[in-house]
Amino acid sequence: MVVLVETDDIRSFVVPPEGIGARLDAWLATQCEGFSRSRVQGLIRAERMRVNGTIVVRAASKVEPGDVVTLAVPPPVPAEPQPEDIPLNIVFEDEHVIVVDKPAGLVVHPAPGHLDGTLVNALLHHCPDLEGIGGVARPGIVHRLDQDTSGLLIVAKTEAAMRTLTKEFASHVQIRKTYLALVHGTPVPAEGHIENLIGRCPWDRKKMAIVERNGKIAVTNYRTLSAGRYSLVECVIETGRTHQIRVHMASLGCPIVGDAVYGRPGWDRQLQPQPTRQMLHAWKLELKHPVTRAPLAFEAPIPNDFPYRPSAAG
Repeated sequence: MVVLVETDDIRSFVVPPEGIGARLDAWLATQCEGFSRSRVQGLIRAERMRVNGTIVVRAASKVEPGDVVTLAVPPPVPAEPQPEDIPLNIVFEDEHVIVVDKPAGLVVHPAPGHLDGTLVNALLHHCPDLEGIGGVARPGIVHRLDQDTSGLLIVAKTEAAMRTLTKEFASHVQIRKTYLALVHGTPVPAEGHIENLIGRCPWDRKKMAIVERNGKIAVTNYRTLSAGRYSLVECVIETGRTHQIRVHMASLGCPIVGDAVYGRPGWDRQLQPQPTRQMLHAWKLELKHPVTRAPLAFEAPIPNDFPYRPSAAG
Protein backbone atom coordinates (compact mmCIF):
# COMPACT_ATOMS: atom_id res chain seq x y z
CA MET A 1 0.00 0.00 0.00
CA VAL A 2 1.20 3.49 -0.90
CA VAL A 3 -0.48 6.33 0.99
CA LEU A 4 -0.26 9.53 -1.03
CA VAL A 5 -2.10 11.89 1.31
CA GLU A 6 -3.68 11.45 4.69
CA THR A 7 -5.27 14.29 6.61
CA ASP A 8 -8.21 14.55 8.97
CA ASP A 9 -10.55 14.86 5.94
CA ILE A 10 -9.00 13.51 2.72
CA ARG A 11 -7.32 10.10 2.38
CA SER A 12 -5.90 8.88 -0.95
CA PHE A 13 -4.48 5.47 -1.82
CA VAL A 14 -2.91 3.80 -4.85
CA VAL A 15 -4.10 0.24 -5.51
CA PRO A 16 -1.10 -2.15 -5.58
CA PRO A 17 -0.78 -5.04 -8.08
CA GLU A 18 -2.14 -7.54 -5.56
CA GLY A 19 -5.38 -5.54 -5.31
CA ILE A 20 -6.50 -6.43 -8.84
CA GLY A 21 -10.17 -7.35 -9.10
CA ALA A 22 -11.02 -6.64 -5.44
CA ARG A 23 -14.32 -4.99 -4.50
CA LEU A 24 -13.90 -1.29 -3.79
CA ASP A 25 -15.59 -1.38 -0.37
CA ALA A 26 -13.78 -4.52 0.81
CA TRP A 27 -10.36 -3.35 -0.35
CA LEU A 28 -10.69 0.13 1.11
CA ALA A 29 -11.89 -1.23 4.47
CA THR A 30 -8.56 -3.05 4.73
CA GLN A 31 -6.64 0.17 4.09
CA CYS A 32 -8.46 2.54 6.47
CA GLU A 33 -7.70 1.72 10.08
CA GLY A 34 -10.82 1.95 12.23
CA PHE A 35 -13.22 1.89 9.26
CA SER A 36 -15.65 -1.00 8.94
CA ARG A 37 -16.87 -2.17 5.55
CA SER A 38 -20.34 -0.79 6.31
CA ARG A 39 -18.79 2.59 7.17
CA VAL A 40 -16.99 2.62 3.81
CA GLN A 41 -20.22 1.67 2.04
CA GLY A 42 -21.99 4.58 3.71
CA LEU A 43 -19.32 6.99 2.48
CA ILE A 44 -19.64 5.58 -1.02
CA ARG A 45 -23.43 6.07 -0.98
CA ALA A 46 -22.85 9.63 0.20
CA GLU A 47 -20.72 10.25 -2.92
CA ARG A 48 -17.57 10.81 -0.87
CA MET A 49 -15.48 8.34 -2.86
CA ARG A 50 -13.55 9.00 -6.08
CA VAL A 51 -11.55 6.62 -8.24
CA ASN A 52 -9.11 8.39 -10.54
CA GLY A 53 -11.00 11.61 -9.90
CA THR A 54 -14.46 10.26 -10.75
CA ILE A 55 -17.19 9.81 -8.12
CA VAL A 56 -18.08 6.14 -7.64
CA VAL A 57 -21.40 5.13 -6.08
CA ARG A 58 -21.20 1.32 -6.48
CA ALA A 59 -19.55 -0.39 -3.54
CA ALA A 60 -19.13 -3.53 -5.67
CA SER A 61 -16.99 -1.72 -8.27
CA LYS A 62 -13.69 -3.50 -8.93
CA VAL A 63 -10.35 -1.82 -8.37
CA GLU A 64 -7.35 -2.15 -10.68
CA PRO A 65 -3.61 -1.73 -9.99
CA GLY A 66 -2.61 1.91 -10.20
CA ASP A 67 -6.11 3.26 -9.44
CA VAL A 68 -6.03 6.31 -7.19
CA VAL A 69 -8.84 5.97 -4.64
CA THR A 70 -9.72 9.10 -2.69
CA LEU A 71 -11.96 9.11 0.36
CA ALA A 72 -13.43 12.33 1.77
CA VAL A 73 -14.22 11.71 5.44
CA PRO A 74 -16.72 14.17 6.93
CA PRO A 75 -15.95 15.84 10.25
CA PRO A 76 -16.97 13.64 13.17
CA VAL A 77 -20.28 14.37 14.83
CA PRO A 78 -19.94 14.78 18.61
CA ALA A 79 -21.07 11.59 20.34
CA GLU A 80 -23.15 13.55 22.81
CA PRO A 81 -25.12 16.61 21.67
CA GLN A 82 -24.93 19.43 24.17
CA PRO A 83 -27.92 21.31 25.67
CA GLU A 84 -28.56 24.74 24.15
CA ASP A 85 -31.01 27.41 25.23
CA ILE A 86 -33.02 27.55 21.99
CA PRO A 87 -36.70 28.58 22.22
CA LEU A 88 -39.25 25.83 21.64
CA ASN A 89 -42.87 26.22 20.57
CA ILE A 90 -44.37 23.50 22.78
CA VAL A 91 -47.82 22.29 21.77
CA PHE A 92 -48.18 19.53 24.40
CA GLU A 93 -46.05 17.99 27.12
CA ASP A 94 -46.39 15.45 29.89
CA GLU A 95 -43.95 13.11 31.63
CA HIS A 96 -43.82 10.76 28.62
CA VAL A 97 -43.81 12.90 25.46
CA ILE A 98 -43.37 16.41 24.17
CA VAL A 99 -44.95 17.76 20.97
CA VAL A 100 -43.34 20.79 19.35
CA ASP A 101 -44.20 23.01 16.40
CA LYS A 102 -40.85 23.08 14.59
CA PRO A 103 -40.08 26.23 12.60
CA ALA A 104 -38.69 26.00 9.09
CA GLY A 105 -34.91 26.19 9.08
CA LEU A 106 -34.37 24.22 12.28
CA VAL A 107 -32.48 20.93 11.82
CA VAL A 108 -33.89 18.06 13.91
CA HIS A 109 -30.65 16.41 15.10
CA PRO A 110 -26.89 17.01 14.81
CA ALA A 111 -25.20 15.83 11.62
CA PRO A 112 -22.18 16.87 9.55
CA GLY A 113 -22.69 20.52 8.68
CA HIS A 114 -25.12 21.02 11.57
CA LEU A 115 -23.28 19.99 14.72
CA ASP A 116 -25.24 22.28 17.03
CA GLY A 117 -28.22 24.62 17.03
CA THR A 118 -30.61 21.72 16.37
CA LEU A 119 -33.93 20.68 17.85
CA VAL A 120 -32.13 17.96 19.84
CA ASN A 121 -29.85 20.57 21.43
CA ALA A 122 -32.93 22.60 22.39
CA LEU A 123 -34.75 19.55 23.78
CA LEU A 124 -31.78 18.55 25.93
CA HIS A 125 -31.85 22.00 27.52
CA HIS A 126 -35.60 21.85 28.11
CA CYS A 127 -35.69 18.18 29.19
CA PRO A 128 -32.40 17.26 30.93
CA ASP A 129 -33.66 13.71 31.52
CA LEU A 130 -33.98 13.18 27.76
CA GLU A 131 -30.28 12.36 27.43
CA GLY A 132 -29.76 8.82 26.23
CA ILE A 133 -33.45 8.01 25.59
CA GLY A 134 -33.36 5.78 22.52
CA GLY A 135 -29.72 6.57 21.80
CA VAL A 136 -27.13 9.26 22.47
CA ALA A 137 -27.04 11.00 19.08
CA ARG A 138 -30.80 11.35 18.56
CA PRO A 139 -32.38 11.21 22.02
CA GLY A 140 -36.16 10.83 21.91
CA ILE A 141 -36.40 11.26 18.14
CA VAL A 142 -38.92 8.84 16.58
CA HIS A 143 -39.59 10.69 13.32
CA ARG A 144 -38.12 13.66 11.48
CA LEU A 145 -39.03 16.68 9.42
CA ASP A 146 -36.75 18.13 6.76
CA GLN A 147 -34.88 21.25 7.81
CA ASP A 148 -37.12 23.53 5.72
CA THR A 149 -40.39 21.78 6.60
CA SER A 150 -42.32 23.32 9.47
CA GLY A 151 -44.85 21.78 11.82
CA LEU A 152 -45.61 19.11 14.37
CA LEU A 153 -43.10 16.64 15.72
CA ILE A 154 -43.49 14.35 18.73
CA VAL A 155 -40.53 13.33 20.90
CA ALA A 156 -40.34 10.52 23.46
CA LYS A 157 -39.22 11.43 26.98
CA THR A 158 -39.10 7.90 28.39
CA GLU A 159 -37.82 4.54 27.14
CA ALA A 160 -41.37 3.10 27.27
CA ALA A 161 -42.72 5.91 25.09
CA MET A 162 -39.72 5.56 22.77
CA ARG A 163 -40.34 1.85 22.19
CA THR A 164 -44.03 2.31 21.42
CA LEU A 165 -43.66 5.37 19.22
CA THR A 166 -40.78 3.88 17.25
CA LYS A 167 -42.88 0.81 16.46
CA GLU A 168 -45.97 2.83 15.53
CA PHE A 169 -44.13 5.33 13.34
CA ALA A 170 -42.54 2.38 11.53
CA SER A 171 -45.98 0.98 10.63
CA HIS A 172 -48.09 4.20 10.64
CA VAL A 173 -51.09 2.02 11.54
CA GLN A 174 -51.99 3.98 14.69
CA ILE A 175 -50.81 7.36 13.39
CA ARG A 176 -52.35 9.93 11.04
CA LYS A 177 -50.09 12.72 9.76
CA THR A 178 -51.60 15.49 7.66
CA TYR A 179 -49.46 18.00 5.77
CA LEU A 180 -50.24 21.14 3.84
CA ALA A 181 -48.29 21.68 0.63
CA LEU A 182 -48.33 24.72 -1.59
CA VAL A 183 -47.65 23.45 -5.12
CA HIS A 184 -47.24 24.90 -8.57
CA GLY A 185 -50.30 24.38 -10.78
CA THR A 186 -53.29 22.19 -9.97
CA PRO A 187 -53.02 18.43 -9.43
CA VAL A 188 -54.95 16.25 -11.88
CA PRO A 189 -57.02 14.59 -10.61
CA ALA A 190 -57.82 17.06 -7.84
CA GLU A 191 -57.58 14.30 -5.26
CA GLY A 192 -56.09 10.87 -5.35
CA HIS A 193 -54.01 8.04 -3.94
CA ILE A 194 -50.32 7.70 -4.83
CA GLU A 195 -48.65 4.37 -4.10
CA ASN A 196 -45.27 3.32 -5.45
CA LEU A 197 -41.66 2.62 -4.45
CA ILE A 198 -39.32 5.41 -3.39
CA GLY A 199 -35.56 4.91 -3.27
CA ARG A 200 -32.30 6.67 -4.05
CA CYS A 201 -32.28 8.32 -7.46
CA PRO A 202 -30.08 6.11 -9.70
CA TRP A 203 -28.35 9.10 -11.34
CA ASP A 204 -28.24 11.48 -8.34
CA ARG A 205 -27.65 9.76 -5.00
CA LYS A 206 -28.46 12.92 -3.05
CA LYS A 207 -32.06 12.77 -4.27
CA MET A 208 -34.94 10.33 -3.79
CA ALA A 209 -37.04 9.13 -6.71
CA ILE A 210 -39.88 6.82 -7.70
CA VAL A 211 -38.15 3.56 -8.65
CA GLU A 212 -39.16 0.16 -9.97
CA ARG A 213 -36.94 -1.81 -7.57
CA ASN A 214 -34.64 -1.33 -4.58
CA GLY A 215 -37.11 1.07 -2.98
CA LYS A 216 -39.63 1.12 -0.15
CA ILE A 217 -43.38 1.38 -0.50
CA ALA A 218 -44.62 4.96 -0.18
CA VAL A 219 -48.28 5.97 0.10
CA THR A 220 -49.71 9.50 -0.03
CA ASN A 221 -53.37 10.48 -0.16
CA TYR A 222 -53.90 14.04 -1.37
CA ARG A 223 -56.79 16.47 -1.76
CA THR A 224 -56.71 19.91 -3.42
CA LEU A 225 -58.14 22.52 -1.07
CA SER A 226 -57.63 25.61 -3.21
CA ALA A 227 -56.73 25.54 -6.91
CA GLY A 228 -55.08 28.10 -9.17
CA ARG A 229 -51.70 29.08 -10.53
CA TYR A 230 -50.47 27.51 -7.34
CA SER A 231 -52.65 25.30 -5.18
CA LEU A 232 -52.99 24.36 -1.54
CA VAL A 233 -52.98 20.58 -1.19
CA GLU A 234 -53.71 18.44 1.86
CA CYS A 235 -51.52 15.32 2.03
CA VAL A 236 -52.21 12.44 4.41
CA ILE A 237 -49.33 9.97 4.43
CA GLU A 238 -49.56 6.27 5.23
CA THR A 239 -45.78 5.84 5.18
CA GLY A 240 -42.90 8.08 6.18
CA ARG A 241 -40.29 7.80 3.45
CA THR A 242 -37.54 10.38 2.99
CA HIS A 243 -38.84 13.33 0.91
CA GLN A 244 -42.04 11.37 0.24
CA ILE A 245 -44.50 14.23 -0.30
CA ARG A 246 -41.95 16.30 -2.21
CA VAL A 247 -41.30 13.42 -4.63
CA HIS A 248 -44.99 12.54 -5.00
CA MET A 249 -46.11 16.11 -5.71
CA ALA A 250 -43.33 16.53 -8.26
CA SER A 251 -44.46 13.28 -9.91
CA LEU A 252 -47.86 14.91 -10.56
CA GLY A 253 -46.16 17.81 -12.32
CA CYS A 254 -46.99 20.02 -9.34
CA PRO A 255 -43.75 20.43 -7.37
CA ILE A 256 -43.84 22.13 -4.00
CA VAL A 257 -43.25 25.87 -4.16
CA GLY A 258 -39.73 26.72 -3.00
CA ASP A 259 -38.41 23.16 -3.17
CA ALA A 260 -34.76 23.58 -4.17
CA VAL A 261 -34.27 19.87 -4.92
CA TYR A 262 -37.47 18.67 -6.64
CA GLY A 263 -39.04 22.02 -7.57
CA ARG A 264 -38.93 24.56 -10.39
CA PRO A 265 -36.69 27.51 -9.43
CA GLY A 266 -37.77 29.41 -12.55
CA TRP A 267 -41.40 29.18 -11.52
CA ASP A 268 -40.52 30.20 -7.96
CA ARG A 269 -38.83 33.37 -9.23
CA GLN A 270 -42.11 34.46 -10.83
CA LEU A 271 -43.89 34.53 -7.46
CA GLN A 272 -44.17 37.56 -5.21
CA PRO A 273 -43.00 37.35 -2.57
CA GLN A 274 -40.51 34.71 -3.63
CA PRO A 275 -40.41 31.63 -1.36
CA THR A 276 -37.49 31.35 1.00
CA ARG A 277 -38.04 27.65 1.70
CA GLN A 278 -40.15 24.70 0.58
CA MET A 279 -43.82 25.37 1.34
CA LEU A 280 -44.53 22.17 3.26
CA HIS A 281 -46.08 22.16 6.73
CA ALA A 282 -46.78 19.23 9.10
CA TRP A 283 -50.24 20.51 9.93
CA LYS A 284 -52.01 17.84 11.99
CA LEU A 285 -50.91 14.85 14.04
CA GLU A 286 -53.27 12.23 15.44
CA LEU A 287 -52.17 9.21 17.45
CA LYS A 288 -52.68 7.30 20.67
CA HIS A 289 -50.67 8.26 23.72
CA PRO A 290 -47.79 5.75 23.85
CA VAL A 291 -48.37 4.97 27.53
CA THR A 292 -51.99 5.81 28.48
CA ARG A 293 -53.35 5.01 24.98
CA ALA A 294 -55.65 8.03 25.17
CA PRO A 295 -56.33 9.59 21.75
CA LEU A 296 -54.26 12.68 21.00
CA ALA A 297 -54.83 15.23 18.24
CA PHE A 298 -52.78 18.33 17.51
CA GLU A 299 -52.83 21.10 14.92
CA ALA A 300 -50.08 23.60 14.14
CA PRO A 301 -51.10 27.00 12.73
CA ILE A 302 -49.92 27.69 9.21
CA PRO A 303 -46.71 29.77 9.38
CA ASN A 304 -46.71 33.41 8.31
CA ASP A 305 -44.59 32.70 5.24
CA PHE A 306 -47.38 30.59 3.71
CA PRO A 307 -49.47 32.66 1.27
CA TYR A 308 -52.61 30.97 2.62
CA ARG A 309 -53.94 31.40 6.14
CA PRO A 310 -55.59 28.64 8.22
CA SER A 311 -59.08 29.83 7.28
CA ALA A 312 -58.32 29.11 3.63
CA ALA A 313 -57.52 25.51 4.45
CA GLY A 314 -61.04 24.84 5.66
